[in-house]
Amino acid sequence: MSSTIRAEEAAHFGKLAGDWWDPKGSSAMLHRLNPVRLRYIRDQLNHHWQLDEHDRRPLAGRSAADVGCGAGLLCEPLARLGADVVGIDAAPENIAAARLHAEGQGLAIDYRTGSIDVLGAEPFDLITSMEVIEHVEDPAAFLGGLAAALAPGGMLILSTPNRTPVSRLAMITLGEGLGAIPRGTHDWDRFLTPDELRVHLDAAGLEVLDVTGLAFGPARGFHLSEELGLNYLVTARAPA
Repeated sequence: MSSTIRAEEAAHFGKLAGDWWDPKGSSAMLHRLNPVRLRYIRDQLNHHWQLDEHDRRPLAGRSAADVGCGAGLLCEPLARLGADVVGIDAAPENIAAARLHAEGQGLAIDYRTGSIDVLGAEPFDLITSMEVIEHVEDPAAFLGGLAAALAPGGMLILSTPNRTPVSRLAMITLGEGLGAIPRGTHDWDRFLTPDELRVHLDAAGLEVLDVTGLAFGPARGFHLSEELGLNYLVTARAPA
């Protein structure tokens, strides 16, 4: 299963490890995306698990894994929401940066270097994987590994760019060309359309519950949308 890792991708993101937590550095775009992702995750979990939207620790007693976690930008909020969190990344530099930052925040997060091969035998109530599937060697095997690690009724939440002219222009021509995104981050041919991703999720035995677009506008910045052309988030559920 570790063959889902593309060595050149791990090396690319590992070089960014020291800058990951700088909101004005090379990962500035992720810092702008994170609140929108978290809002989506919280809304989906509130709805499907019938959580109290006012509860500050709604994930207490639940396990979560963020696969392709980078330096832990999503792991730390999930831990603050009460989850027992495992963070996994293929780049050891990212895991080292994640551990250091979590220690400084007083957060106990189990960080592991690898891919789906290090998820272990314990089932997870929630698995997230943001902007990762377009970087793996075998998307079908990757999703199969994630699905196998879910507890019965567990939730999988993904985000990924759509393969459209809009995403090529925004993320590669402009984003990477102007330096807003580190050059070489994306390979447009590896982007998945929502229909392609749904086929993989169905094959993994998961039920797709929601597909929501992640759009950008000068006035609103990044926001959730019905428009799927740039980027989108998907929620799927394992059989109970």
